[in-house]
Amino acid sequence: MQKYNRVLVKLSGEALAGDKQRGFDHEVITRVVGELKQLVQNGIEVCVVIGGGNFWRGRTSGDMDRTKADQIGMLATIMNAIYVADVCRSEGIESVVQTPFAVGNMTELFSKDSALLHMKQGRIVFFAGGTGHPYFSTDTGAALKGCEVEVGALLFAKNIDGVYDSDPKLNPEAKKYERLSCQEMLAKNLKAIDAAAATLCIDQKLPVIVFDLDTPGGILKAAAGEPIGTTIYVE
Repeated sequence: MQKYNRVLVKLSGEALAGDKQRGFDHEVITRVVGELKQLVQNGIEVCVVIGGGNFWRGRTSGDMDRTKADQIGMLATIMNAIYVADVCRSEGIESVVQTPFAVGNMTELFSKDSALLHMKQGRIVFFAGGTGHPYFSTDTGAALKGCEVEVGALLFAKNIDGVYDSDPKLNPEAKKYERLSCQEMLAKNLKAIDAAAATLCIDQKLPVIVFDLDTPGGILKAAAGEPIGTTIYVE
C-alpha cells in the first residue's frame, strides 16, 4: 500500500456545488476542507486544483470565441480557489492561492520554490487560473502543476466513483476498473482525464486516483494508498 508524502488534489467544480449544481455548497466544501486539514496534520504536503464547472462550462458556450470562453473559465477557477482557501482559514488551516498571471493583490504569482516552501510549512497551496492559456483543461493544469512540484500522485475527486468502460448512467452493465494503465485508458478512449494530462502523467510516471468526492474520507483513503475508486497507473 503506497502512502504519498505530497499530493495534488483535483476537485470537480460541479461536485463542490453539491445538489445545487451551481455555485457553492458550503456543507460539502467544509467536509472536504476537513479532510484536507487532516492530510496536513498527518504530515502530508497538499496542493489543490479546482475546476470551474460550477460557474462556467466553456465548451458549451455556443458561438463564443474559444479563447474568451476559456479565459472566463480560468477566472471561475480563481473564484473557487479563493472561496475554498477562505474556508480553510476559517477551519484553522493556512492556505495560499497561486496563479500563472497577476490577479491584483488577491493571489500570488506561481513559483515552484514558493509553493514548495508553503507546503513544507504546513500550508495548503491552491493552483488556480489553469495554465494561464486557452485550450488547456484544468485536468492538464493539475497534471502540469503536479509534475512541477513533484507530487507522488494526483487525486481526482469527481462526481463519479471511478473509471468505467462505458457511461454507467446509460449502461447499467458498465464495468468499473479498479486499476487501469494510462496507456490503456488512452487506447480505449475512456476520457477519464484528457489526453494532454495523460501524456504528462506518462512522461513523468505520475499515477492518478479517480474517486467520488462524496465518499466519506475518500481524500484521506486515496492519499494513504487505500483501495478506492480507480487507480490509473503508468506502465
